Amino acid sequence: MTAIEARSLAALLGISPRKAESFTSLDLADAVGRGLSVEAVERLSAMIAPDDASLRYRIVPKATLARRQRAAPRRLSPEESDRVARLAQLWAFALDVWGSPAAAQRFLAEPHPLLGGRVPREVAIASQIGAWAVEQILGRLKYGTAV
Repeated sequence: MTAIEARSLAALLGISPRKAESFTSLDLADAVGRGLSVEAVERLSAMIAPDDASLRYRIVPKATLARRQRAAPRRLSPEESDRVARLAQLWAFALDVWGSPAAAQRFLAEPHPLLGGRVPREVAIASQIGAWAVEQILGRLKYGTAV
C-alpha cells in the first residue's frame, strides 16, 4: 500500500494523521490496532449499503455496537477495527475498479459466481481469507483476467 493509499484509507476510516505528509501503511495499522471510532462503522456502512441499515450490525453485532457507542472513548476493539478496515480497503478497491459508488455498491451486494453465489461484502466481513477472495476477483476485473 502506498502512502497515498494509506492516507486515503485513513480519511475513509476517520483517522486524522498527525503528520499527513508522512503517514504510511504502518501508521494506518497502528491506528487500527488502537481501535477505530464507532463512527467509522456508521460511515462505511452508509457508503457501501445506503439502503441497508443492518449492514453495520453484520460488521459489529448490534449489542456490541450499542455498548461501544455508550462507552468512553467510543472505540471499537482491534478485531472489530480490523474488520472495518478490511471492508474499507475493499470498498476503495471496488470504487477504483467500477468507477462509481453505485456500481461498486452493486458489485459488493450481489451474489457472485466465483464466490459460490455468496455476496462479496458478506464474504469479506466473515474473514480475511474471504476478503482476499473478493480482492482477487476485483484484481481480475481491473486487469482483465476475470476468469
